[in-house]
Amino acid sequence: MSDNFRSRAVTEGLERAPNRAMLRAVGFRDGDFTKPIVGVASAYSTITPCNSGLNRLADRAVSALRTGGTMPQTFGTITVSDGISMGTEGMRYSLVSREVIADSIETACGAQRMDGLLAIGGCDKNMPGAMIAIARLDIPAVFVYGGTIKPGHYAGRDLTVVSVFEAVGAVGAGRMAADELGEIERRACPGAGSCGGMFTANTMSAAIEAMGMSLPFSSTMAAEDPETADSAARSADVLVDAIRQRRLPRQILTRQAFENAIAVVMALGGSTNAVLHLLAIARAAEVPLSLLDFEAARDRVPVLCDLKPSGRFVTTDLHRAGGIPQVMRILLDHSALRGDAVTIEGKTVAEVLKNVSSRPPVDQEVIRPWDRPIAERGHIVILRGNLAPEGAVAKVSGHAHMSITGPARVFDSEEACLAAILAGAIHTGDLIVIRYEGPKGGPGMREMLAPTAALVGAGLGDSVGLITDGRFSGGTHGLVVGHVAPEAAVGGPLALVEEGDAITIDADRRELSVDVSQRDLERRRARWTPPPPRYKSGVLAKYTRLVSSSSLGAVTDA
Repeated sequence: MSDNFRSRAVTEGLERAPNRAMLRAVGFRDGDFTKPIVGVASAYSTITPCNSGLNRLADRAVSALRTGGTMPQTFGTITVSDGISMGTEGMRYSLVSREVIADSIETACGAQRMDGLLAIGGCDKNMPGAMIAIARLDIPAVFVYGGTIKPGHYAGRDLTVVSVFEAVGAVGAGRMAADELGEIERRACPGAGSCGGMFTANTMSAAIEAMGMSLPFSSTMAAEDPETADSAARSADVLVDAIRQRRLPRQILTRQAFENAIAVVMALGGSTNAVLHLLAIARAAEVPLSLLDFEAARDRVPVLCDLKPSGRFVTTDLHRAGGIPQVMRILLDHSALRGDAVTIEGKTVAEVLKNVSSRPPVDQEVIRPWDRPIAERGHIVILRGNLAPEGAVAKVSGHAHMSITGPARVFDSEEACLAAILAGAIHTGDLIVIRYEGPKGGPGMREMLAPTAALVGAGLGDSVGLITDGRFSGGTHGLVVGHVAPEAAVGGPLALVEEGDAITIDADRRELSVDVSQRDLERRRARWTPPPPRYKSGVLAKYTRLVSSSSLGAVTDA
């Protein structure tokens, strides 16, 4: 029994009468005031297909919570659609929304003194936002994922929303007819659910399952399948037990849990955004975590899954092949996972996985066995050098070329870069720099999916490098480097690069450098003037003032 509802049970003073009166208006009766009050935070919205099916899950969770003897109280939080806002000014709000979600959930639960929290989300920032709030509040909590979208189909191949972005590049390069782009656009997103590859939403749902804060198998279910609602009800049952046992998030979100999450992200070939979000969640949970931990994981965890964007399969295929438990069991058997980490069910990871096979099914190609990986080392590489003293994040999955040196093609915005690509002004061997798109400079650290997808569509994905202080969509693939820190807007070295400078990306040596002497860089710095903030008021202005470096997770409460 929690301190909150214990105090309600024993306090009979007059000062509680107004509280009880208000609660009676929303359905409480005499016997209900001694029950745990559980917040059900739902990011339901028709703004995006990722969240359009969440009401069904919330209803099942509420019913199960009532049956379990608690008093569920539903409230909403926001979402934005990265896919819809991608390549526009609206994308500046995407990462900002993570902080708004975390703050809103913390505010509602803190103000109403909730005894537990069941958070339901679907789109990219719902998950880390909810997890940041869960870690801050440290009341019994569970996360419920809304599920992935099923793939679209055209010309015998599976489609995701990234197929559309890449088709735009192909049309721009004259490699695809415009009417074929229209067919792909009409078929790519057939219903509810988060983007179907191992993009950011599915990467983060998998990471949360690996950390033990959601139920086994729940992170890869299809949004429109009945099992997602069944899993929501089961999650509510588990939460009721966690409340009665006082099983708290910070008992689960340990150093071991974050190591497990990083290992699973590496094995899946997941989104680079996981670096940013896991750093932020760890900070909220007061767990030491840094870019060094991702470097260490890369050396000990191979890429085991052949998943889009660089691979062949989508998340529903992964689910049929055994889901995250199958991947985790392989890692556990090869000492790449901490089996002693505790989960929301009160079991250890080893106990959860004890009945999962040590080898993946032989009749599928999505999950590879340990001795036959997609790549022998992880795909997320932390780079450093005179362009990234605090670090940068590269994604190298699906590419034989681990290094490139080329002339800098410098752009001060995503839009300017995309226009150059579509105009045919980028050529093999070029090294694109997109700057002033970082947490402060953007503001909001926009994702560069439109330029990277256009490069792939133009047939340049393997031969052109791209560097930015912004982010990448989980749908991005190619030799790309993001999260360059310190960012250009605060005087980071990226601000000093000039057109034609020779830049090297070397994933093997973990290097990101420009072939300019330190003396010349200092001369350039003396001439550099910081750009004025793009926004003077509103949420983006507040974010600009508060946000930290991407190397710290781009948090706003540092």
